[in-house]
Amino acid sequence: MSAALKHIVVAGGGVAGMEAAGALAEMGHRVSLVEKEKNPGGHLLQWHALFPDHRPADEVKHYLNKRIRNESITLYTGTGVEKIKHHGHEVVVTLSDGTLINADAAIIATGFDLFDARRKEEYGYGIYDNVITSAELEEMFNAGKVTTADGRIPSRVGIVHCVGSRDEKVNNNHCSKVCCVTAVKQAIEIRKQLPGSEVFCFYMDMRMYGPYYEELYRESQEVYNVNYIRGKVSEASVNINNRLVIKVEDTLAGRPLKMELDMMVLMVGMEMSKPGTLLAEASGLKRGINRFFETADHHYGNNLSNVRGVFYAGTCTAPMNITDTISHARAAVAETVRYINSR
Repeated sequence: MSAALKHIVVAGGGVAGMEAAGALAEMGHRVSLVEKEKNPGGHLLQWHALFPDHRPADEVKHYLNKRIRNESITLYTGTGVEKIKHHGHEVVVTLSDGTLINADAAIIATGFDLFDARRKEEYGYGIYDNVITSAELEEMFNAGKVTTADGRIPSRVGIVHCVGSRDEKVNNNHCSKVCCVTAVKQAIEIRKQLPGSEVFCFYMDMRMYGPYYEELYRESQEVYNVNYIRGKVSEASVNINNRLVIKVEDTLAGRPLKMELDMMVLMVGMEMSKPGTLLAEASGLKRGINRFFETADHHYGNNLSNVRGVFYAGTCTAPMNITDTISHARAAVAETVRYINSR
């Protein structure tokens, strides 16, 4: 079989899966792209603007949608990949609707799930109306209106970092990597939409990993007057005026604080996706101490799985930003093509 006629299954139609499928099809390979939701795009579909340059998320969505508009790609939606097994010179992929696909290789791009903030009861998510997640705030940005549950314009907003990340109590010791910069970006967006508001970020450490992230952090303080308090929120409640009351220790000042807020935004971290977890169990794929897929080598085998013919792309292996996810998907394509051409 010629290299141009090889068939690859891509499990997951988010950023990594779409990029991988598009790159493979561009090379002349036949691709089956499998997405459990009705539409491809993953978490990107909920985003309004991207860090660090406030680029509209729609531009990246348009790029990825264009990538998969290729006659060599067959898109399956509303179904997931349940199992992948290497058999002879092929991989056999079982979809959740019972469909079996024989292919030359498979790329897993099952992405991540957002941490369920209800597991941190002290913050009151699901209990108090005006405690929301970073994803829900993005929906407000998309709608062009940031308001409290009863329609008021919030005058004071608190943003809590590391919700479900770096937290032994919920068995997530890993850093989700993008929460800090997301908080900075969202704080700026709130100040842009609501210039009369006060915004407070409660953080453990500011981890500005990427290019221009540190500059964005500085801009948020110098231009948009975002307030940063190093301390962990220990408790949230509601007072008689239906305002949130939080308790936090300012570890730099060495004193406890009690503050009223109109809205509290929880920066929820990334966890291994449930479909990825089930796929790992069914397929004998190893998982690491962070419970994401374990790659063959952290330095030079970051796209390789422990099953022959199966490769990884994107945040199924660890938290990443969109830029790194696209790069990781391209690397997965390179490894996959090298594998199928060497057989």
